[in-house]
Order: sequence, then C-alpha cells, then structure tokens
Amino acid sequence: MSITAEAGRTGVPEEYDHPLLSVRGLTKSFGAVHALSDVDLDIPNGQITALVGDNGAGKSTLIKAVAGIWLPTAGQIYWDGNPVSIRTPKEADNLGIATVYQDLALCDNLDIVQNMFLGHEDLSRRLLDETRMELVAKQTLIDLSVTTISSVRQPVGSLSGGQRQSVAVAKAVMRDARLVIMDEPTAALGVSQTAQVLDLIKTLGARGIAVIMISHNLNDVFTVADRMAVLYLGRLVSSGPIAEYDTQRAVEIITTGSASGAQPPASSNGTSTDPKG
Repeated sequence: MSITAEAGRTGVPEEYDHPLLSVRGLTKSFGAVHALSDVDLDIPNGQITALVGDNGAGKSTLIKAVAGIWLPTAGQIYWDGNPVSIRTPKEADNLGIATVYQDLALCDNLDIVQNMFLGHEDLSRRLLDETRMELVAKQTLIDLSVTTISSVRQPVGSLSGGQRQSVAVAKAVMRDARLVIMDEPTAALGVSQTAQVLDLIKTLGARGIAVIMISHNLNDVFTVADRMAVLYLGRLVSSGPIAEYDTQRAVEIITTGSASGAQPPASSNGTSTDPKG
C-alpha cells in the first residue's frame, strides 16, 4: 500500500478510516471543578486531528487522561475498539501512545542517540550496543525525512527548536507508536523551523500514524490537519473533517462554543484547573 505525504489533505486510504482511539463520556473532575464533561471523540488511524480551544478549554486535561497521567473520573477509553484503562504513562506507551510535550523531555547534555534510547538502551553481552543504536537512530530520522541533522552524535543542547522536535518525535516513532500526541509543537519556533515540524507531522500521517496536535495556531492547523475537534469549557462542542471548517468558523466556535454564536450551557464552573487548558 502506497501512501503519499498529501494523504492527510486529499483523503486517507479506506483501511485507515476507522477509530484507533475513542473516548466516550470522558469526564475529569478536581473536586468541584469539572475540567472535562462527557467528552466523546474518535481519533482515526493515519489521520491528523487538531485539538483546539481557548485557554482552560480542557485540551491538556484530555491528552493527560489518554496519556495515563490522570485517571478519568468517569467515561471509557477504547483502543482499537477494545475498552482499556490507562493508569500510567507506561501503560499508554505499551499500547503505542506517545506524547511529546512542549518541554520535549530531552537531556541537553546527551547526544541524539543517547536521548532516543534513554531508558531503552540496546545491550550486547551486557554492554551498550552503540553501533546498533546509532544505526537505528539514523534510519529512524531518515524514515521521517529529517534532513537537517548532520550527526546523531550531536548534543541535543546544540540543536534548534525544530530539530529538537524532530528528535522527540523520532524517539516516539522508534518505540512503535501508533498515536503521537503533540502539545503545541510549533510554539516559539521561527518560520523555517515551523515548516520543518509541520512537514514532520505530515510524514507521520503519511506513514499511517495517528496524530493529535494541540495548537493555538490555526494556520498550522489548516496546513496539516485532516480533522478538527474543538473543546469549550471542558466540553467537546464540534468535531469533523477539516474541510467543514474555515478560519472564521473555527474562531467563532473556539470563542463562543457554537457556530451560531450562541453560548452553550456552561459546566458547573466553566474552568479547567490545567493552566494550559
């Protein structure tokens, strides 16, 4: 099966058009604060889903529930159609869910190979198999069309923001991730570095890897996303193919919770405890 890098914008092969991840009735409360309320969302295989919403909308709460950081108060998560309970980040990793947060969780004093294999080093006769790890790291970056890194032995601290994002994503892909969650992947990046990261996201979709991308940048969203999901005050108020939205409609839903401009019923407090939303 051949998948082009444009598959995300022009149509996804039929075998990918089904939910890899589904959440039903997902609710997360912190005491009297309802950060998420009864969220239903499907994330199809091989598609890029932009998760958008204003600050406090519940975006970070949702991905942390999927990533095993916070247990939902109510609701069910389904993986490949099967109900699962994701209680820890390791359990999410074992399923094939990788999350790349804004801080990227990379060690500046280690090189690219050491970062990519940190905690999962290859051994040969009880010694680090440096040759194999270097080859795998190089091949993973090549497979992701990352061409701006000259040596996998560069310290991560010497890399640009776009290159660091590439290393963090490559680390996730190398662990056979089937869903990569990216939290504001282009925040604080320049124009060329942003283009590099967006190309990387397109490559993930072209390889059949599902992506959830949290972003406040609608230009980025409309450049790469196949689908959009909008959270407002902890509720999912709109979701569908990106072709059903334009910038004006997206902004209207993000700011009012309704395409018609009418305010939806608010949750008990309408706020999230997560500062990023």
